[in-house]
Amino acid sequence: MSEIDAQRKEGTDPPPSQSGMAHFLWQQLPYVVGLVLAIAGVAYTNISHQPLVGYWEFLALAVGVVCVVTKWPETQGREAQLRLIWTQALHWIAILVTMNIMLVSGVQQLLPTPATGLVLLTLLALGTFLAGVSLLSLQISFLGLTMGVAVPAISWLKQSVLFFLLGAVLLIGLAITFWVRLDRRPAAASTAANNEMEA
Repeated sequence: MSEIDAQRKEGTDPPPSQSGMAHFLWQQLPYVVGLVLAIAGVAYTNISHQPLVGYWEFLALAVGVVCVVTKWPETQGREAQLRLIWTQALHWIAILVTMNIMLVSGVQQLLPTPATGLVLLTLLALGTFLAGVSLLSLQISFLGLTMGVAVPAISWLKQSVLFFLLGAVLLIGLAITFWVRLDRRPAAASTAANNEMEA
């Protein structure tokens, strides 16, 4: 009887690898979305040459909410939950105030518009990393670190755009050349075969 029950339990359990992987991806989704939104904001700022004030404030608030939501299940007791909310609220208010100081017109005149986006991303990265350290969350700290690494990567990419553009044109030219040659070979081979058959 116990063997039959064990077989029934084994038959009803879903495969652990698929459900485990889906659960893991679902848990990592807020961090990936935060990183993608941050890099998209810098890219838009670099293209449009206008700082997205409301966008950065929204993103800072969204990361703050992610910090609270991801740590909420681990927090036991009402007092600890209130402490979590207040410490994160004060932390992200300080980041928002610093961001708005960078957007004051006197400071804006010192920075070109594309640099403003990078400065705001740096502040967001620092705030996210420090929130991760205070919450002892490896994922939040890694998100902040990744945002911080994205700043020099984006500035390097912007300086190297001409190099990448020339490389892309070269690759496209080579691809077209080989494609045309490969396209002509079967036609030339079939013409030669037809000539041999006629002879």
